[in-house]
Amino acid sequence: MLIKQITDNKKRFLDLLLLGDEQESMIDRYLESGDLFALYDDELIAVCVVSEEDSATCELKNMAVYEQFQRQGYGRLLIEYISDFYKDRYKTMLVGTGEVPSILSFYKRCGFELSHRIKNFFTDNYDHIMIEEGVQLIDMIYLKKNILKAMIKRKSLQTR
Repeated sequence: MLIKQITDNKKRFLDLLLLGDEQESMIDRYLESGDLFALYDDELIAVCVVSEEDSATCELKNMAVYEQFQRQGYGRLLIEYISDFYKDRYKTMLVGTGEVPSILSFYKRCGFELSHRIKNFFTDNYDHIMIEEGVQLIDMIYLKKNILKAMIKRKSLQTR
């Protein structure tokens, strides 16, 4: 398995990025200024984009795993990788998502906790109604993770 930071021609990953954020104009807002990472296991499996929000905070803007590889641990590995990658640069990582129980549960299992909500984010910013697992996306639910503390805790558990 290999995780690479992609610095050029990021749009070539658009098909996969659209699984994580289904409107290209929204992806265009963060793709070029964000850091793109691609996870390969013989073939492309997953991507994510991380942007700087301020000097202490980064945000996981998009994470997508091809459907046939979902629920196999690749998403968690990618989050662990980027958490480690940014632990010396930022204190906190944010992620925003719709109010979909399985997605919220996934991020909580990855060490994120509820932070705040932006009312009507999806209805105000997307040009179509978005439905995920039967749930209409309306508000953006933000979760946060102290990435430095999480990395220290994980390393401590590994040495036991």
